[in-house]
Amino acid sequence: MSKRRGFDIDFPGNADGVYTGAKRKETPEPAARPEGRRGPMAAAISENADALRQRAEAERAIREENDRLAHEHVRLKRAGLITDLIPLDAIRIEKLTRDRGPGPDPDIGELKDSIRAIGLSNPIQVEPSGDGYELVQGFRRLRAYRELYAETGDEAFAKIPAGLIATGAELEQLYRRMVDENLVRRDISFAEMAVLALRYAEDPGTSAEDLGSAIDVLFASAGRQKRSYIRHFGSLIEQVGDALQHPQAISRNLGLDLNKRLASEDGFEGRLREAMDGQGEVSPDYEVAVLQDLLKSAPKAPKPRAGTTRNAAAKTTLRCTVPAGTVRCAARDGKVELQMERDFSSIDRHRLEAAVAAFMSALDD
Repeated sequence: MSKRRGFDIDFPGNADGVYTGAKRKETPEPAARPEGRRGPMAAAISENADALRQRAEAERAIREENDRLAHEHVRLKRAGLITDLIPLDAIRIEKLTRDRGPGPDPDIGELKDSIRAIGLSNPIQVEPSGDGYELVQGFRRLRAYRELYAETGDEAFAKIPAGLIATGAELEQLYRRMVDENLVRRDISFAEMAVLALRYAEDPGTSAEDLGSAIDVLFASAGRQKRSYIRHFGSLIEQVGDALQHPQAISRNLGLDLNKRLASEDGFEGRLREAMDGQGEVSPDYEVAVLQDLLKSAPKAPKPRAGTTRNAAAKTTLRCTVPAGTVRCAARDGKVELQMERDFSSIDRHRLEAAVAAFMSALDD
């Protein structure tokens, strides 16, 4: 028979051996966190807040930099210092009337040779307009590029360097930009300046009422004597400009003499038109020679009309607003001109005849 091994069980009890029950195991108190230490949740919230603050600060700095760059861009654009390569067919020349006529420019060849050799050193100036650009300065430079592209087909001439000016400049300021640039050209003629002043006065978008006020605005930086010469040439162009092919070739003295004879001699305008009529296409030198010969001829005695005193120099100009738009009127002895943005040749002949008759009838009432 095997002997069973025993073992002792130690029951807690008192000094007399009486069982008092098992001793309860006490849960230890949690250890105190070190000073300043946070729990995981609080740390995550704090880190997220710091990240949001840093992001907001970065966004604010970016907005301030963008605003600064935008203001600087506008400033440079207003000064015409933002330059880009603009396609030739995206540039229009409709907003401002140019002093250069559609005929050949004797100096354009030299400009084209210079562009071929060293490029364009002075960019043109354009104003963004719709889906394209409107030319402000650089008519001859643009013309040279267009001719070079047409002659060579070289894509290097398909785009022209252009300074971009801010949109919204006053029309008067745009004209002044163009005029001030032209005044530094030694070859610009008084006739070209007079034509520009006349077109400015005719433009409904300007405040000029007549040739004189247009000259005062456009050529404010010119001397008083020069403005006086432009007025004389303006009167000459108004009266016989349609009979001349090369008014830009007329010298200052020749223009002043012609204008004086037109104002003082009855019938001189008819003689001038007769001399120019039927000549066909002539050179500038030939036309100037004809005009000089005409001045050398003896003046004819005027034939005043009975009961009237003729004043060929007197002229009345006015502007009238009608439902169809703004009409500019220039009236002088024996001539009335009405100008507005309308194709009068499209009007039925009978309606036009009735309108003229009504106009004359109203004058006699």
